[in-house]
Amino acid sequence: MSRIKIDIPSHFLFRTPLTVRITDLNYGGHVGNDRFLTYCHEARVLFLQSMGYTELELGGVSLIMGDAALEYKKEVLANDQLEIAVTTANITRVSFDLIYVIYKWESNNWVPACIAKTGMVCFNYATRKVAALPKEVKLKFSA
Repeated sequence: MSRIKIDIPSHFLFRTPLTVRITDLNYGGHVGNDRFLTYCHEARVLFLQSMGYTELELGGVSLIMGDAALEYKKEVLANDQLEIAVTTANITRVSFDLIYVIYKWESNNWVPACIAKTGMVCFNYATRKVAALPKEVKLKFSA
């Protein structure tokens, strides 16, 4: 079976802290796989907000998710302190990837607990069609 492999970028555009809640745990007593995607969603919204955008207003277009991939590295438990780093990659005419590294504070060091990628596609909800990534957004995301 082939495994997903997401490379950790050397530079991130945004970081945000997060504390694991009891409600994030699954029957195994650790953070469930669905929660990691929820953490990415939270970080994405905050990242876009830091750039002056939202998922529905990205320089005149909106965003939809085209794909997602997650690579789990460490078990995450209740009350663990996390930091989620976000950056852009693979910017095209109509889409871009967001790369997330969810770091866990462990042994006085930040260690990757999950590496994720979401493929974001620009979308026009009025026409229900894919739209071009605005140039101003491309410039900000390429910094």
